[in-house]
Amino acid sequence: MMEVMDRYDMRGTVALNSDLCAQHPRIIEECMKRDWELMGHNESNTRRLNEAKPGEEAGIIQRTVETIHKASGQKPKGWLGSGLQETWETLDHLVDAGIEYVADWVNDDQPYVMSLDAGRSIMSIPYSTELNDKPASDKKNMTAEQFETMICRQFDVLWRESAESGRAMGLALHPYLTGIPHRIGGLEGALEHISKHEGVWLATGAEISSAGRAALSK
Repeated sequence: MMEVMDRYDMRGTVALNSDLCAQHPRIIEECMKRDWELMGHNESNTRRLNEAKPGEEAGIIQRTVETIHKASGQKPKGWLGSGLQETWETLDHLVDAGIEYVADWVNDDQPYVMSLDAGRSIMSIPYSTELNDKPASDKKNMTAEQFETMICRQFDVLWRESAESGRAMGLALHPYLTGIPHRIGGLEGALEHISKHEGVWLATGAEISSAGRAALSK
C-alpha cells in the first residue's frame, strides 16, 4: 500500500492503535519517512471507549496521544475512535488531550465545527463507512474491481460538486485487506483515476481540519 500511494504522491493519515508503537516500530518509521500523519485510534482496536469502565476513558485517550508522540515525535492532532465509538464525554476528553479534530461522525462531505461547553470546539472531518475496504469486503463481498469502481464514482460526483464548494473524500483502507496482492490493483486503478484530475488536493486529516477552520472563520 505504501509503495502504491508513493507512486501517486498520496500521504496517509494513519488511524494508529498506540500499542503498535512498541510492537511494530518499523511501521512507524516508514510512516515518518513519508511524512504521513498519525492520528489516535485507542490503544488497541479491541478496547473501545464505550466499553471502558467509568473514569478510564480520559486515561486511555491521554496514553494513546502520549505514546504516539513519544514514538514518532509527532503529537497527534486527530482522532478516530476504535469502531467509531464514543461516550458523551469523549469530545471533551479529546480536546483536553490536545486533539483538534475527530473523524467519528460520518455525516458530511465537508469539515465542520462541533461546539462544546465553555466555548470550546473540535472539528469534525469526513470519514467513510462506505468507501471503506472492510465493510466492502467483509459485508458486501465486493471484488477489488467493484471497490475501485465505487471509489471512482464517488470521486466523480464530489469532483463535480466541488466546482461550487470544496468537498473532502475519505478513503478508509486496511493493509490486511487492500494490501494483499489480488486487491492492491483496485487501489492503484482508483488513485490513477483521481490523479488525472487537476486541482485535487491530496491532504491529510490535519490539513483538512486546518483549512476548514480557516474557511469557516472568514
